[in-house]
Amino acid sequence: MKSEQVYKVGKILKLFSPRRAICSSSTTSQPQLSKPPIHNTFFKSGAKDELVKRLCRDNNFKEAIDILCEQKRLREAIQMLDHVDRPSAATYSTLLQLCLQLRALDEGMKVHAHTKTSGFVPGVVISNRILDMYIKCNSLVNAKRIFDEMAERDLCSWNIMISGYAKAGRLQEARKLFDQMTERDNFSWTAMISGYVRHDRHEEALELFRAMQRHENFKCNKFTMSSALAASAAIQSLHLGKEIHGHILRIGLDLDGVVWSALSDMYGKCGSIGEARHIFDKTVDRDVVSWTAMIDRYFKEGRREEGFALFSDFLKSGIWPNEFTFSGVLNACADHAAEELGKQVHGYMTRIGFDPSSFAASTLVHMYTKCGNIKNARRVFNGMPRPDLVSWTSLISGYAQNGQPDEALQFFELLLKSGTQPDHITFVGVLSACTHAGLVDKGLEYFDSIKEKHGLTHTVDHYACLIDLLSRSGRLQEAEDIIDKMPMKPDKFLWASLLGGCRIHGNLKLAKRAAEALFEIEPENPATYTTLANIYATAGLWGGVAEVRKVMDARGVVKKPGLSWIEIKREVHVFLVGDTSHAKSKEIHEFLGKLSKRMKEEGYVPDTNFVLHDVEEEQKEQNLSYHSEKLAVAFGIISTPAGTLIKVFKNLRTCVDCHTAIKFISKIAKRKIIVRDSNRFHCFEDGSCSCRDYW
Repeated sequence: MKSEQVYKVGKILKLFSPRRAICSSSTTSQPQLSKPPIHNTFFKSGAKDELVKRLCRDNNFKEAIDILCEQKRLREAIQMLDHVDRPSAATYSTLLQLCLQLRALDEGMKVHAHTKTSGFVPGVVISNRILDMYIKCNSLVNAKRIFDEMAERDLCSWNIMISGYAKAGRLQEARKLFDQMTERDNFSWTAMISGYVRHDRHEEALELFRAMQRHENFKCNKFTMSSALAASAAIQSLHLGKEIHGHILRIGLDLDGVVWSALSDMYGKCGSIGEARHIFDKTVDRDVVSWTAMIDRYFKEGRREEGFALFSDFLKSGIWPNEFTFSGVLNACADHAAEELGKQVHGYMTRIGFDPSSFAASTLVHMYTKCGNIKNARRVFNGMPRPDLVSWTSLISGYAQNGQPDEALQFFELLLKSGTQPDHITFVGVLSACTHAGLVDKGLEYFDSIKEKHGLTHTVDHYACLIDLLSRSGRLQEAEDIIDKMPMKPDKFLWASLLGGCRIHGNLKLAKRAAEALFEIEPENPATYTTLANIYATAGLWGGVAEVRKVMDARGVVKKPGLSWIEIKREVHVFLVGDTSHAKSKEIHEFLGKLSKRMKEEGYVPDTNFVLHDVEEEQKEQNLSYHSEKLAVAFGIISTPAGTLIKVFKNLRTCVDCHTAIKFISKIAKRKIIVRDSNRFHCFEDGSCSCRDYW
């Protein structure tokens, strides 16, 4: 499954090691005896302050204001404004610009008020500066009042106001002003189009973009094009995106890095990843953002080989990855259980000195828990100065899935003591821990605390966990009552949990209800049919099994094949049930035959209850012998030195017989064997499993 190129990433990782405008001054003015004196305590110490003192003694207050503004000492500069006789436009402009930079609304209002009391009559430039200050400080009410009071407005005045409304999401007011304009420029169009895009009104953005194209006087710039491409990407219109691409080529914007990045993003989001890669490869000035985005596109499309290969190329490019890059790659490692590559990325991050408080560190915790290495997850967690909620939740869920529910609940209590507030995802992990441990009363207590103690709302995920908890423990009637009374519509996960409980406890009547609900929600999912058929088979109702198969055939539903895989010496080996295609198939089957004899001597009895064939018992046992996880475990044992940990992954839930068999195998072979199925990790050692036979 992994190409040779992917594993070059590890080698490459080892090669890398860590490696303002000055405001203009104005003329002096005569001293005003009525103004309060400037005291020495007004100033800080330093050469600049000595200069300011001297300027004040010489009544050069305007120059003193300029110096204070240069030092960003806004309040002191405004206090000195009272000592200036008839402040000039330049002085007000300097102060307003600093208010804008610092987003200092109160100080800006003082400067604005001073223009009125001093008798200063602002022209259009200063009025625009005041207008822009109010907009940037999120005071649209004051901005609109200034705009309405302006005796003279220029194009800049209109653009400032439209841009402010558009960025604030007040698109109706922005469009009204836009339509009232007697003249427009590229900024006017782009501000309005980007405003629509920013607030998810993509069709209106594209409609306005087309209107702009009809005006021969306007030539779309890179910002307009980027906004139009973003709108096309959001509605996933590849056709419109290609039209805009053609327009970009016609007007000669095809060499701009911003446009190339937007084009690549559009093709990627529209599912044309080949075109996205073509654009990416042609981009000259690729930065960390464009590299990271392209790598993430491969992972989101499920093309992990190409994603890892591009990450390998990125490391050779000389550009340093950032925490977004690491997070994306580590998440891909988590999704595909590629722990070895994840470890190498971790090593590279350590060598260049990543921030242990960053979300990349949280992703490391997540990656290790998803790969079943709870020890490393805990080590990374312990190295975080202040673990965030994501890290706490990942560790809690990791302990729950790895068969350590007591540790999961212990860490939840530590989370509460730390002052971190849990969210609904945290409680999914907590309730899962209770489910895996069979702690029904404790789980009910935590469920009630979600609302009563923590003030959160119960979600459908919480109810699904609760139904799973009750169903596994055999309290099926209680689970059904909760389903009938819950305030939201049950989802597929909830019904699947109930169906799973019915399988464990053989409740055919309730199983039929759960299955019918699942057939309505997702009639194409083969797992429902298989589970229902298993329940019929266990009850010996082979007619029911045949009926389920008949419905599957009629609906064109095909049973998902169970497959397991194991990584040996950086090569992934995949097995299907009864697989004979592997190069070492003969050795695997011979080894399983010998194991089977030893296991029966130790007391192993094959569990044929869930074999979906009405055949002789001997044939059922033969069918069980070659399940994919058994083949993978056997291959792992014969391919590695004695004592080596065996780690197998399976796409479906492991069956009861395989679970029992692997317990025996772990004792006979004296190996620690970890199997991650679709639900959780099972850690087999010396004849027992971490799940305590409750899963």
